[in-house]
Amino acid sequence: MSDISARLASELNAQQQQVVAATKLLDEGATVPFIARYRKEVTGGLDDTQLRLLEQRLSYLRELEERRSFILSTIESQKKLTAELKADITSAQSKTELEDLYLPYKAKRRTKGQIAIEAGIEPLADALFTDASLNPEQHAEQYINADKGFDDTKAVLDGAKFILMERFAEDAKLLAKLRSHISQNGAIQSTVIKGQEQAGTKYRDYFDHQELLTKVPSHRALAMLRARNEGILQLNVNPEPSSENPAQLCANMIAQHYRLNITDQAASTWLLSVVQWAWKIKLGLHLENEFFAAMREKAEAGAIDVFAKNLKDLLMAAPAGPRTTLGLDPGLRTGCKIAVVDSTGKLLTTQTIFPHAPQNHWDKSLRTLEQLCRQHKVELIAIGNGTASRESDKLVAELMKANTELKLNKIMVSEAGASVYSASEFAANEFPDLDVSLRGAVSIARRLQDPLAELVKIEPKSIGVG
Repeated sequence: MSDISARLASELNAQQQQVVAATKLLDEGATVPFIARYRKEVTGGLDDTQLRLLEQRLSYLRELEERRSFILSTIESQKKLTAELKADITSAQSKTELEDLYLPYKAKRRTKGQIAIEAGIEPLADALFTDASLNPEQHAEQYINADKGFDDTKAVLDGAKFILMERFAEDAKLLAKLRSHISQNGAIQSTVIKGQEQAGTKYRDYFDHQELLTKVPSHRALAMLRARNEGILQLNVNPEPSSENPAQLCANMIAQHYRLNITDQAASTWLLSVVQWAWKIKLGLHLENEFFAAMREKAEAGAIDVFAKNLKDLLMAAPAGPRTTLGLDPGLRTGCKIAVVDSTGKLLTTQTIFPHAPQNHWDKSLRTLEQLCRQHKVELIAIGNGTASRESDKLVAELMKANTELKLNKIMVSEAGASVYSASEFAANEFPDLDVSLRGAVSIARRLQDPLAELVKIEPKSIGVG
C-alpha cells in the first residue's frame, strides 16, 4: 500500500499522508463529494478533482498489484520465474506492460508452434535462429517425422517458423519497441468497402482517409470506428506512412531486435520470411487491435468530457427568474401546444392553437394568445426551437407588435428532451391528468424560468448536448 500511496502522492502533487487519509475514507465507504465537502481537515484540503483522480487511479493500481501477484505466483508454480523476469514484472508500471511479460507463460490453446515443439523441431528453430550460416533444407532433413505430421523438409521448416513466430509475438521488449514506434509514427487508414458507397454516404469524408494516430480527434476516431462496425469502412494501422513498404520496415525492426543476419547467409532468406510472417500474422494484427481499442477508449473519454462541459453550460445557463411564462411548443399539423406557468412554475392553464398549415387559423391563434397573456399577466414567452419554430416566432412577434402595452419578451428555447420528459414517469407523476403532448410545453416554459431545476428531470443523453 505504501508504494501505491507514494505513487498517487506524486501523481496528485500531494503529500503521502493526505493520500493515505483519503484512501482510508474511501475504503470506509465515503464518497468523493462527501470527502471534498466535509472531510477537508482529514485530507489536508484535497479538492474534488484530486479526489476523483485518486479514486480512479487507486482502483487501477490495486488491480495492477493483484494481477502482478497472480502472475508472479503462476510463473513461479511453472518453475520458470528467473531473477531477471521477476525484476521486470515487479517494475512494470502498467497493465499492458505486465500482460506483455506474462504472455509466454499464459495457458493457451494448442498452437502450430506447440505441435512442432512436441514433434522435436525446437532444436532446429534454435539452431537456425542462432547461426544463419546453416543450410535450412539440409538441417531440416534430420527432423522429418511422418508420424507427427512432418513428412518432408518444407513441413519441418514451417514448424520451425511457427515456433519462432510465436516466440517473437510473446517478447515483451519487442512488443514495447514496436508499440512505441507505431504510437509516435503510425497512422490510421480508412477505405470504403466496395459496394458500400451509397449506404455510407455520411462517412464519405473517410472513404480514402489517412491521419496520424497522434492527431486523430475523438469525434473523427469514433466516426471511423462506428463506420467499421456498420460494415462501411475498412480500417488499418499503417506503422510508418512515410515508408514505401511499412511491413518490411517492421520486419527489419524485428530482425534488428534479435540481431539476425537476413542479408547474405544460407538461412537469410528463410529468416527473412520468418520475421515477415511474424509481423503480418502475429505482431501486426495484435498491435493493430490494441491501438484500435486504445483509440476507442481515448476517444470515448474525450467525447464524455465534451458532453460534460456542454451539459454543464446548459444546466448552468442564467435563469429568467420567477416570472409568469407562456411555453409554446410549435407544431404544424397537430398544432402549437401552449402552457402558462406562474412565477413558481405552477401550471395555470393549457391550450392548443392551429396558426400554421394546413388549418391556418392565424388570427384566431393571435386572439387566443392575447387573451391568455392578459388573463395571466404573462411576462415571458418561451418558444421551442423545433418544427415550425420560425413560423411560431413570427406569430409571437406579431402579437407583441400589436399589444405593446403587455410588455412581453420572447426567447427561443431548446426543446431537446421535452418529448422524453413528457412521456416519462416523472411527468406522469407531476401531471397525471394532462395530455402527454401538452406536458412538453410546460417543460419549455419552466426551462426558461430555471434551466437547472427543469433539465435535471431528463436523462442527460436526451438533452442534445453530445
